[in-house]
Amino acid sequence: MNGSLLDVVRDGGVAMWLIIGLSVVALAVATERAVAQWQFTTRARLLADTVGRCLSKGALDEGRSACERSPSPLADVFLVGYERLGRAKPEHVAAAVHRERQRVNQDLKSRLWMLGTIGATAPFIGLFGTVVGIMNAMGGFKGDVTYSMVSGPISEALVATAAGILVAVEAVFLFNFFNQRAGRIAIELKLLTDEFLEQLSEAPSESGGRKSKGKDSAKDADGDREAA
Repeated sequence: MNGSLLDVVRDGGVAMWLIIGLSVVALAVATERAVAQWQFTTRARLLADTVGRCLSKGALDEGRSACERSPSPLADVFLVGYERLGRAKPEHVAAAVHRERQRVNQDLKSRLWMLGTIGATAPFIGLFGTVVGIMNAMGGFKGDVTYSMVSGPISEALVATAAGILVAVEAVFLFNFFNQRAGRIAIELKLLTDEFLEQLSEAPSESGGRKSKGKDSAKDADGDREAA
């Protein structure tokens, strides 16, 4: 097989151009997922630590402000808890928070289906290109056909199958990598969300602290009156 890579692609016909397009799409999806998942867990843990410290000292407004400033998608999960706190039953707050967490989990796997589809279809597209190339090559011969006459066109046609398999391997590898990473992130989000709900239910509120102080003062006053 002679000629440059461009000649090989040109000889491969429509199938080769489709395979190249699928390869570009796979790389684009992988790049987008890499950016979306970059430092995802690190930012989520930093936000969870900040919110946990705020809740431990009863600074609810400070924790909510930290969520509003954070770029982490986990902030949307925590904000649902802050918005429902005091306006719904604890079990309803937890249900709403976990629903938002599931939405974030779904976003982590966004567009991964494209990698799976490319991995499943690219070999067949390459095989289709090979079959069409062989048919075209065979149709151009007249009279006696020797091996040397058909070996070149057949080898060029087989390039489409090889390219399709290569792109399929690339797509499947990327799909498994990002899918597994999304699963690990989802487990981490579950743990951080459960910890947040526990801290939220046990957090001392500033208003509650003032009420307790008022009750203590009233008890002291009653004790003074009884002593008098």
